[in-house]
Amino acid sequence: MASTDDRAQAHTLEAFAAAILIVAGLTFALQATAVTPLSAGTSNQHLENQQRAVATDLLETSAANGDLEAALLRWDPEDKSFVLGGSSDPFTRGGPPNSFGAALNRTFGDRRIAFNVELRHGRWYENATRMVYMGSPSDNAVTATRTVALADDANLTMPTYEDRTLAQVAADGDEEFYVADRDSRPVYRVEVRISVWQL
Repeated sequence: MASTDDRAQAHTLEAFAAAILIVAGLTFALQATAVTPLSAGTSNQHLENQQRAVATDLLETSAANGDLEAALLRWDPEDKSFVLGGSSDPFTRGGPPNSFGAALNRTFGDRRIAFNVELRHGRWYENATRMVYMGSPSDNAVTATRTVALADDANLTMPTYEDRTLAQVAADGDEEFYVADRDSRPVYRVEVRISVWQL
C-alpha cells in the first residue's frame, strides 16, 4: 500500500507534466498564429499608410508645379461652383477637368480607390467647400492635407472668368469666391484635404 507521501509526489509529477504540456501547446498555438506583415490587421495598416503617403506626395507635387493652385482658382463666381454650367454640386465621378483632377484620377480612380477633396477655409479652417465628393469615407479612410495661399491678384482659371482676379471678384457685390474670410490680408488661405479609401 502506497504511503501518503508517495501519492503526493505522484500527483505533483502529474501536475508538473500537465503544466509542461499546456505551455508547449500554447507556445505552438502562438507560433502558428504569429502576426506577420501579411496578417489582415497589419496588411490594412500598411495599405492605409501607403495611401496616406501617396496622397501627401500628390498634394506636394501638384502644389510645386502649380496644378493645385490652378484647381483652387477654377471657380465660377456667379454660380458659386467649381462645375461649369451652373451646378453647385461638387464633382462626384472623379477629379475636376484640369491637371490636378487628372492626377487624382490617375493615382486613385484608376486603382478603384475613392477620394474626396474638401477645401477648408476661414480663420480656423472652420468652413468647408467640397470640390470632389465620392461618398462617405469608410472606417479605413486616410487623409492628407496641404495649405495653399492664394494672392489677391491671382486670376481665376474657370473658362470665361480667366480675366477676373480675386480682388475684382471680392469688389463685385454680385460675385463671390468660396473663401470669404481673408483675415484682413491680401491672401486667401485654403487647406486642401484629400480623403482616400479602398472601394
